[in-house]
Amino acid sequence: MAAAGAGPASAGGGRWEVVRKGRRPAGGPGSRRALGEANAGRALPLAAPIATSDTIFELGFERMMKKQNKEQVPPASAPEQPQHRRQQHAGKSAKKPLANGAAVKPGKCRSLEEALRALDLADLQKELEKSQSVFPGNPSVWVKDLAGYLNYKLQAPQSDPLLSQHPHDYPYCLVSKELRNIIRSLLGKASGVLELFFDHCIYTMLQELDKTPGESLHGYRICIQALLLDRPKIATTNLGKYLEVLRSHQNRPAKCLTVLWALGQAGFADLHEGLRVWLGVMLPVLGIKSLSPYAVTYLDRLLLMHPNLTKGFGMIGPKDFFPLLDFAFMPNNSLPPSLQEQLRQLYPRLKVLAFGAKPEATLHTYFPSFLSRATPSCPPGMKKELLTSMSQCLSLDPLSFSVWRQLYTKHLSQSSLLLNHLLESWDSGSKKARQSLQETVRSFKVTNEELAARGPSADQDVAACDAACKELLRRMRGRGFPWSRLLLVLLVFAAGFFLHDVRTHGSFKASSSARLLRSSGILPVVQQAWQKVSQCCLDGYRWLEQTLPACSAQAIAVLRPQLELLWAKSVELALTASEWSCSLLVQLHDGVPWLLDWLRSRAPQSLLRFAEGVRELLLFLVRSCLLPLLECLVAALQRGWERCLDSCNGELSWDCVRDHLASFTYSSWVYVQNTTLAVKNWALAMISGR
Repeated sequence: MAAAGAGPASAGGGRWEVVRKGRRPAGGPGSRRALGEANAGRALPLAAPIATSDTIFELGFERMMKKQNKEQVPPASAPEQPQHRRQQHAGKSAKKPLANGAAVKPGKCRSLEEALRALDLADLQKELEKSQSVFPGNPSVWVKDLAGYLNYKLQAPQSDPLLSQHPHDYPYCLVSKELRNIIRSLLGKASGVLELFFDHCIYTMLQELDKTPGESLHGYRICIQALLLDRPKIATTNLGKYLEVLRSHQNRPAKCLTVLWALGQAGFADLHEGLRVWLGVMLPVLGIKSLSPYAVTYLDRLLLMHPNLTKGFGMIGPKDFFPLLDFAFMPNNSLPPSLQEQLRQLYPRLKVLAFGAKPEATLHTYFPSFLSRATPSCPPGMKKELLTSMSQCLSLDPLSFSVWRQLYTKHLSQSSLLLNHLLESWDSGSKKARQSLQETVRSFKVTNEELAARGPSADQDVAACDAACKELLRRMRGRGFPWSRLLLVLLVFAAGFFLHDVRTHGSFKASSSARLLRSSGILPVVQQAWQKVSQCCLDGYRWLEQTLPACSAQAIAVLRPQLELLWAKSVELALTASEWSCSLLVQLHDGVPWLLDWLRSRAPQSLLRFAEGVRELLLFLVRSCLLPLLECLVAALQRGWERCLDSCNGELSWDCVRDHLASFTYSSWVYVQNTTLAVKNWALAMISGR
């Protein structure tokens, strides 16, 4: 029996093979099939063997050879053990190149760069074309042949499953442009089976990790990165399945980290998908000691690579946010202190993602969980964050007040902490929410009286809340001393007294104010100073009247060419400055969104709202005030220049300018004199009671 079973083997493969006998009788259909699979590829005639490739061998070739060898298996051979058959079937792809003598498995290169340089792209293209020609309607075989070929050829040492000492896109960053085009082209042709191909790559990697020597997994990693770079949603279609894989392999950290690495590649192309991966499979394993470092590091790198957090709005809800809050601030949890501090540094950006684009419509849903956690025994850091967040909820979302009123009686101790925090931050708090706060505190005061009348069951908490409510109401009613109004009243009173004094005595010299100023010595000094100033102004005016015409004519004759040249240069400079300003405005317009996104990811939410308000105010001032004012000013100057030329008969001369200046000065003086007289008459009428 053994000789009968070994004869074909010796004829086809050139060596003998021992077939173990099983307990079942030989000759059944199961034994024929098992032996046929074991001898597939060796019982073919030597004259025309099927040329094998350097891949892990295509599944289609296996099926073809099984079909050809079914009738050549001796019928009386003994069946093999099931375990031996599974091992032989699992290692069939890797052993067939050696069995046929067509190729020898390459050894490991010293580095992946060396293996990629040694990769024969022409041979790869040839194998892929052969796979597509033999199986034109089975793209699953194509992509599996691609992954198997790359992993078979790219045998190089790898340090750890996470490749933590390399960039995030390693090993795909080492792939040449030609190889990338080949991979993308094939993936585009097999778009209908890419989800199955992704699962195949991950599960094949997990199987390789079970082997003691184990092959390096660079080929599968490259295929996963190339796939998720263009189609990141493939990784998030069935996260629950991979979460079960992580739970079933919890005692195998290498396998779990390999799965996390593969799924996490989706986040480097899309923040939305990266957050889905992190919330779906990494947050549930955050407390596991062997997996927590990678989960926190991945989140840090994900938020660092995507500073524009707007693409992640809507991903984190209260169900996901508050476990993160507890991990970041609650001491003695399952995270080491270093990871907890790293997560605490990421918390402000996670908070922005959780509150979303419209926090004024969502914060009331976060308020109950904030309030329930703010107990008196809460750690100081967490208590500060909770109180700050609740103040933000009250100032931005008015519905938070109604939620607070509903929860007040069940959370008296937490409410007393929040009321005292509002007292401490009264000066820096939001003023637009004080009306709602006043109504809420008044309702709390009524509730406190009802609770105090029921009995001494919660006297301490009720007393603390009642004291805080009374102090808040006092501050709402009380206002600071109106120093500005008092100063204005005193100024008006002094002006009225002075005018009434002058009118009563008939003149300033006979008034009591003049006598007071004269007795104090102030009036003579003022009169002397006024006389000197008047005399100097009169002398200066006479000098200008005599010398200015001659000097102006001489200056115009000398400086006119230079002034004309200066005017031309000024026009050119203005045009250049205008063009430069336009280009600068375009650059600023393009750069402002990026700057806002960068600030939004690193600055507190209150600062971002303040900056947004300042921006809107500046834009409003520029569009509504500055630009119309400049247009009016330019138009007025143009009209004034035209009128000046018309009044000077089309030629500007010094005599014409002097006449215009004199006329303008006289009219201005008359206007000021008339205005002063009108104000004086109005003030006298107000004082006398008319």
